[in-house]
Amino acid sequence: MKSSEAKKALRAKSPADLQTELEALLKEQFGLRMQAATQQLTNNTKLRSARRGVARVKTLIHQHKKSEAKNG
Repeated sequence: MKSSEAKKALRAKSPADLQTELEALLKEQFGLRMQAATQQLTNNTKLRSARRGVARVKTLIHQHKKSEAKNG
């Protein structure tokens, strides 16, 4: 899946689904950090993509909250 398709799929999710996605990404990021600390991580780009995925989901959650507050 291309990154643009992944972004569109994330935008289509509800805030509850985004929260679930965020929890999964944070667990994945924690696991990757532990692997990096113990020198078991072979692909360092996974850590970067996990961090960016967390940021992407947090941004979408914030945008949903902001639009809900604006619309009432």
